[in-house]
Formats: sequence, structure tokens, C-alpha cells
Amino acid sequence: MRIYNSLTRKVEEIKSIRKGRIGIYTCGPTVYDYASIGNFRTYTTSDFLIRALKYFGFEVDFIMNLTDVGHLTGDNLGDADTGEDRMEKSAKKEGKNAWEIAEFYINAFLKDFEKLNLVKPKLFARATEHIAEQINLIKKLEQKGLTYKTSDGIYFDTKRFESTGKKYGVLSNLDSIKEGARVEPNPEKKNPRDFALWKFSPKKKKRHMEWDSPWGIGFPGWHIECSAMSMKYLGETFDIHVGGEDLRSTHHPNEMAQSEGATGKPFVNYWVHGAFLKVDGKRMGKSLGNAYTLSHIEERGFDSLALRYFYMTGHYRDILNFNWDALSASQRALTKLKNFVRVCKEEGETKRTSLSSEKLAKVENYCARFEEYISDDLKIPQALALAWEVVKSNIPNEDKLDLILSFDEVFGLNLGKIDISPKAVTNEVLELLKKRNELRKAGDFEQADAIRDKLKREFNYEVHDEPV
Repeated sequence: MRIYNSLTRKVEEIKSIRKGRIGIYTCGPTVYDYASIGNFRTYTTSDFLIRALKYFGFEVDFIMNLTDVGHLTGDNLGDADTGEDRMEKSAKKEGKNAWEIAEFYINAFLKDFEKLNLVKPKLFARATEHIAEQINLIKKLEQKGLTYKTSDGIYFDTKRFESTGKKYGVLSNLDSIKEGARVEPNPEKKNPRDFALWKFSPKKKKRHMEWDSPWGIGFPGWHIECSAMSMKYLGETFDIHVGGEDLRSTHHPNEMAQSEGATGKPFVNYWVHGAFLKVDGKRMGKSLGNAYTLSHIEERGFDSLALRYFYMTGHYRDILNFNWDALSASQRALTKLKNFVRVCKEEGETKRTSLSSEKLAKVENYCARFEEYISDDLKIPQALALAWEVVKSNIPNEDKLDLILSFDEVFGLNLGKIDISPKAVTNEVLELLKKRNELRKAGDFEQADAIRDKLKREFNYEVHDEPV
């Protein structure tokens, strides 16, 4: 299987460190708010990669972090070592403490993670549960002379790192980035590219989250957690690191530098970055009011997996533009695909007819093309188009179903779980019908139609109306 490696800027064959086994670390959310559909595009990209590797027979050791401390608001302004801790800022806003904020938004994230049918990692690693590992890693860097102390924390010395023969920032173009483009430069930094490993708590103020350390009471910098946790669970050198395109500029180069500075070994062999999601052709942002979440999707009557299907319509390295019309098209396509699978299942396991040599060749060709697409830098859009080609082909339905369900091992649309057994009308369905009738009487046909679509999508009920 081949993937684009941001480190080498080439599509390369994946050669695992351990035969038949792949270690993958994906940068997860900072849990101060709900994850956006932009965040989930990255996590879904990671999911497609994991599913594809499993499809080809690899065992996958998958770790994802949950950042619940240390990610400062200055990250949005060009310097991740400045500003407020996002957890504490959210706690102040919501009248809670940072620990309560973390629990609430972790639970919300895990629910959304499940709704999108993402493969669960072996561990969701929380930064606050790995403070000792982060302190020990900083100690190693200190012993190698790669740190220095300022009034606000312990910093990684990038110049000193480069003096050991290593190059800093090979994942990105950091040399062209000026510190303080939107914030005041830190005069105590030896070099603008240096970054915080440990931040001291403010004097005369107790933080919600702070720990004792050899350097004083404080909390870890944002970058150190990923190095400490990934190396603990996957080894000092592991196979694949996944994240969003935005992490290429500073977070991932900093991870690489501090990890390799501590161990003297290559950190990660393949770096995989997903492109941004735009909304109506514009960047996504909370200040713009377009940082939609999965709840926003569901409130409009869409199936969560319609969003997953939408992600599949664009290659992970290409910017994808979200709008409600595009999501509606994905919902219709997904419903059509589910209905096709349902029809095939309802036909039952009748005695299979022998395939002609021509149709057998077609089936084999579909299999080969699918494997070619997903093995060549995750060409999911082409694989999805191939699935529709199968649906429209003249091979028998039972063979179409076999192919589609095989493809769905990578697609993750839960097509194999479609239930065709007759169901009693539940109270939930009755309540939805009652609410829909009320909406129609009130003239709110848009919301009424959304409930009708939900009844079809989730319960397989066709609703036929009489005049109100």
C-alpha cells in the first residue's frame, strides 16, 4: 500500500517496522468545545487509512490523544506559547472547572466518534494522565543540553538541536514564518522558533490544572504530550503519524524535534496530513459562525453517516467544500445505496447461479480496481464511484452485494448492519409521526420533510401524506 509522505513529499510504499503490524498515532481534539466537521474530516481520513491497512491484512496499533491541558489560545495567533489555556478559558466561560470541561467534551467527542463509525483506537490517551511521561521526556532533553529556562517556562533550543546535525522544521517551511506576526514576540526566547516544553503557573494564581515538576509548579506545553504518549505506546520510532494540514507548520515539526532530540532516532517514518474543509468556499471558524458540529448536521435531519459519505467525495489531500446542498446530495446517495443493499438482502440467499466467464472477469476486475484505488494514496472518491459502477452492472445481485459489503470494510458506512427483519412500530416512531403531523398543520413543511426522511433513513418507513 502506498501513501503520500509529507516528510519526503512523495507517494511511498508503506514498509512497516514490524512485519504485518502498523503503529499509527493520530492527533486528536483539544477537548474545550465540540469537535467540528472540519476536525472530523481529519479523523475520518485516519479511519480510512486504518481500515485500508486492515483490508490488506495488517494488524494496526492505533493511538489517539485527547488534549485536555496545555493548548494555548496563542496558537491561533501564530505563537502557541502565548495566551490562555483553552481548557481554563472554556471553564471560565461556562462556570465550571477545567476538569469538568474535559469530561463533558470528551464524552461528547466519543459519542460523535461512534456516530461516524470510526474505528476505536487501542487507547484514547489523555494528556493529564501522562504528566510523568512528559516530565521524564523533558528531563532527557535537559540532560542533552537542549533546553533552557525563562521566566515563564522551560523551552526547547532549536539552534542547539541543529548543532547536533539535525535539521529543524523539515515537515514545513518554518524559516519563512516570523514570530509575533499577530502577537508580541517573547524577548526571552533565544530563537523565535523555540517552543515551550513546560509552562510555569502564574504567580499568586492557582490554575485548575497544575503539577509539581523539577522546574517548578506548572503544566506541560502543547507539543510535548504527543511525543511522550506516542513513544510510550508505539515505540521511539513508529510507522505513521496522522493529523490535519494545520499541524504541519509548528506542532508536528516540534514533535519531531523534541522526540529525535531525546532519542537520537528517527521519530516517525510516514507523516500523513489531511487538507482543510471549507464552508461555502470560505475558511471554517467559530468567529464566522460556520464551524458546524455533528449536532448541527443531525438537527437538520441528516444521518451522521451522510457526512462520512460526503467526506468520501473528495481526496483527503484536496480541500473539500462543504455546503448543505452537497450534504443533501450525499444523504440521497447514501439512502439509495442502503436501499440497494436492503433489496439485495431481501432477495435472500437464493441458490447462486454460476457466473459466465465474462461476468466472472467483471467481478475480478472490480476487486482489482478497488484494491488499486485504495492502495494508491487512498483514492476513496474513485473507489466510491466504482461501487456505483458495480450497482449499475449486469452481474447478479448476490455478487453485487458481496462486492459492496467488501468495499464497505474500508468505506465504513455500516451497510452490512442493515436490518431487513420486520419491526413493531416503536414509541419513538409514533412520537416522530405525531410531531410531523403537528409541523405539517403549522405549515412547517421543511422540518416535517426532515422527519419523513429520518423515518425512511433510520426506520425504513415510507410515509405517504393526505392533504392537511
